[in-house]
Amino acid sequence: MQDNVKPSPMTQIWQIVSMIPEGKVSSYGKIADLAGLPGRARYVSKALKAAPNSLALPWHRVINSQGRISFAEYSQFYIEQMELLRSEGVIVNRGKVKLSEYEWQPDMATLVLSIPF
Repeated sequence: MQDNVKPSPMTQIWQIVSMIPEGKVSSYGKIADLAGLPGRARYVSKALKAAPNSLALPWHRVINSQGRISFAEYSQFYIEQMELLRSEGVIVNRGKVKLSEYEWQPDMATLVLSIPF
């Protein structure tokens, strides 16, 4: 990337999502905020849908602001997301994650050193 060239909003979202560590979750809104796109939670969903499979993003670590899986209950993606989260040690109870326990809280060093925009 050249100096002074800001990545696209989708690229910014993909970079933030790729930083969510195993066993943690983040909300669409928080990702939008961290990507410099406040109020654009729905755009985060759109960016995740548009992400190339080659990025291997941990999409399953993204939930809504109430701590719930946003897919239709018992749909293929709902079940897959719940299973992936559980495989990382996240307790999911009826599609809900306890944010007070599992929400990713990046520290200042991570924000300053790892987010290039």
